[in-house]
Amino acid sequence: MSAENVDIEEKIDSNRPVGCRSTNIRKLTDEEYNCLYSEDEQKKQIVSTFKQNQYEINARKHWDQFYKRNTTKFFKDRHWTLQEFEQEFNPKNEEERLILFEIGCGTGNFIFPLVEQLPKLYVYACDFSSRAIQLVKSNEYYDTKRICAFVCDLTADNCCDIFHENIREQVDIVSMVFVLSAIHPDKMKQVLNNVYNVLKPNGCILFRDYGLHDYAMLRFSKQRQHKLENNFYVRQDGTRAYFFSLNYIEELFQSSNFDILENCYIFKDTINIKENVCVPRVFVQGKFRKKTINSQLP
Repeated sequence: MSAENVDIEEKIDSNRPVGCRSTNIRKLTDEEYNCLYSEDEQKKQIVSTFKQNQYEINARKHWDQFYKRNTTKFFKDRHWTLQEFEQEFNPKNEEERLILFEIGCGTGNFIFPLVEQLPKLYVYACDFSSRAIQLVKSNEYYDTKRICAFVCDLTADNCCDIFHENIREQVDIVSMVFVLSAIHPDKMKQVLNNVYNVLKPNGCILFRDYGLHDYAMLRFSKQRQHKLENNFYVRQDGTRAYFFSLNYIEELFQSSNFDILENCYIFKDTINIKENVCVPRVFVQGKFRKKTINSQLP
């Protein structure tokens, strides 16, 4: 079982429990700790500076190739969303129009189940892979009256211009599900700054991504030439993954003018049926509210 077979995202069945929440980091065995943090092991894992730069330059190409290989078959629809974020998708007035902006929408596994279940929901969706957006627009459930999907690189200087060209209003909710981890840590704050501008006052970011000491991170630590920097790794196909600690998330979002409503680890055991092995998955989940003048936590 290679790293990329388990670390792209959690494929959650809608009937399965969503996992155990905790603010404590997953404890490592001595062997796991040595693989991740010993100086000798890290030297074996590190990728050269030249290759690191190439992965950054070719990030879009690698994701386009990923969607060319896998089309819509890799990810399952995310039916756990309403269970996890029920309050955010439950407007006080049933007639109220709710506006969602999905960042890094991929092939639409997050948005299409929501559109089906929430008749008053309107969705803006972007991805920097043009092939992913093509797949979204070719979906039989893509309705231009309810969904506007477009290509956008959240780290690019012209990101806000592209937002203005496609988004006609400020949005209630921004969802970032397994997307920030694919972006270089140096550019994450820029992404949040761009997102801040498109949110309504007191608008909310819903966040889920890879957590520190996830099984996929441990798999990477056993392979040579996969580590880019602390907690940041590259897969064999050239796509990348960052593994977040709660402290890192707290600092990142607070420094970008967001109040923290929720920030926790999600612990799950995932069974690989083919190899009959149970592996510990660690995700981070959060809710972050746009901070405005005189805003206070409830």
